[in-house]
Amino acid sequence: MTYAPQVDRRHYEGSAYRSSERWMSYWHQLELVRAQKPASVLEVGVGEGVVAERLKADGAAVTTIDIAEDLHPDVVGSVTAMPFGDNSFDLVLAAEILEHIEWKDVPQALSEIARVSKSHAVISIPHPGWVFSAIVKIPLFSRFELFFQIPFFWKSHEFNGEHYWELGKNGYQIKEFLKRAHAAGLELVVYKKHADDPAHRFFVFEKRA
Repeated sequence: MTYAPQVDRRHYEGSAYRSSERWMSYWHQLELVRAQKPASVLEVGVGEGVVAERLKADGAAVTTIDIAEDLHPDVVGSVTAMPFGDNSFDLVLAAEILEHIEWKDVPQALSEIARVSKSHAVISIPHPGWVFSAIVKIPLFSRFELFFQIPFFWKSHEFNGEHYWELGKNGYQIKEFLKRAHAAGLELVVYKKHADDPAHRFFVFEKRA
C-alpha cells in the first residue's frame, strides 16, 4: 500500500502536541539510542526534529526519512521501502511510526528496518490502557517507578485518521508484534515502559547475524 502524509507541519506546533509526556518520550528515545553508542543513526519519521537535533549534538551522523516533504527530511520515502543499502546505519530509530501503517504492512516495515540496520533498532509504539502509576524520588539516591497497566485488550481499534492499530487492543498483542519482529530478523534485547510516559512501549532490538 502507498501511504500519504496524514497531517501537515502545523500538527507538531503548539501545546496540544508538545505535552509533558511527549517530551518524556523524546527523553526515553534518546536514552535507549545513546546506550547503544551508534556512530550513525537513521530516524524514521521526523516529527519536530527534537531527537535528531540532540543526537547530532552528541556527535552521531543522523539521517532522517519521512513521507512528508513539508517536514524537510533528508530523504523522502516510506518505512516499507527505504532507499538505502543493506547495513547502512548502526541503528534505526522508529518512534511512534509503525502504527501509522496498516498491520498487514508491519512485517515489511520491520524487514526494512532490519535490512538497513547494522546492529540495532529502537522502536516505540502506542500501548493505551488503564494506568496506575507513581514516581518516587529520594534525594541523593535514586528514582523508583511503580507502574501497573491494564491494556484495552477487549477493544477493537478503529482507524482515527492517524493510527491504523495500537498495541494491546484486540488482535494487536505484544507477543504477535514480537513474533513479527523475530521473523524480520530482530531479537528483543530491551523492553521498557515508564510511569512518566505510560502511553508508549519501547523496544530495543538487535539484528541477527
